[in-house]
Amino acid sequence: MKVLVTGATGFIGGNLARALKARGYSVRAMVRDQSDAAALEGLGIEEAPGDLRDRESVARALKGCDALFHCAAVYAFWTPDPREVYRVNAEAVRTVFEEALKAGVKKAVHTSTVSTIGIPKSGLGTEETAVSPKDLVGHYKRSKYRGEQEAMGAAAKGLPVVVVNPTAPVGPWDVKPTPTGGIVLDFLRGRIPAYINTGMNLVDVEDVAMGHILALEKGRPGQRYILGNRNMTLKEIFKTLEGITGRKAPRLRAPLNMLIALAMIDHLIEGKLLRRRPRMPLEGLRVARKPMYVSSAKAVRELGLPQNPVEAALEKAVNWFRGRG
Repeated sequence: MKVLVTGATGFIGGNLARALKARGYSVRAMVRDQSDAAALEGLGIEEAPGDLRDRESVARALKGCDALFHCAAVYAFWTPDPREVYRVNAEAVRTVFEEALKAGVKKAVHTSTVSTIGIPKSGLGTEETAVSPKDLVGHYKRSKYRGEQEAMGAAAKGLPVVVVNPTAPVGPWDVKPTPTGGIVLDFLRGRIPAYINTGMNLVDVEDVAMGHILALEKGRPGQRYILGNRNMTLKEIFKTLEGITGRKAPRLRAPLNMLIALAMIDHLIEGKLLRRRPRMPLEGLRVARKPMYVSSAKAVRELGLPQNPVEAALEKAVNWFRGRG
């Protein structure tokens, strides 16, 4: 089977391309000219130059492909132009799936996010928990929600689309890095003096890659599957990193509201006036107000999603960052 992977130079897409190759798939990767393709080096993967915002290049990349993994997205809590987040995370999704229908793709997997999953006041979020509009904090969450709706719309039009909702993946080949990888990297650099009272669901990125493949092979079109593993507080994550690295975890808890106030000032000066990335991620801090605790039971039950220890995933991330200098 020949598959197209968009976003193959990214964290999830790169690990997915490697896993597909190892599983015997014929892989084509859609790659922008300015992308860092380090994750694809030495794999012998066919590269199709193109841009999601260019319909013709999307059509060329899809030609002759049996299946599609749409992983490409802007995963960032700040960009100089928020409109670009919507162009890639929402509008381009419609373009990709429209062209996939025309190309006769037999099945597609769309990479969404856990941010489109609702979190109840008590218990864990599941695929059936609707997200409240007030919880769609910031451009990233709102754009990914719209993109997921576009994917579901394509499924309603006859394209067999399965949606996967990764939680917070960690592991190797986090080239940029992602916001989650940035936490690990900042810890290694000694840049985290305190922690905040929040939490998330961590998962090995290689399990997420396998979850994508299992979604293609076993997933039901029109369904969502949360690709996650273990719910952990941020304090627990830092304590785990302490055991891996020997570097002391922060002992001081910082008031979240105070940090948000400081981030608003930083966002105004750095982001708005100076047009450069703020040192404090305002959108990320606002998201952190509500711990993202979810259940991956459906993906484990229906797909056979692996549940490798997140401690090992964090260690792989640490070793990869250190190995890259």
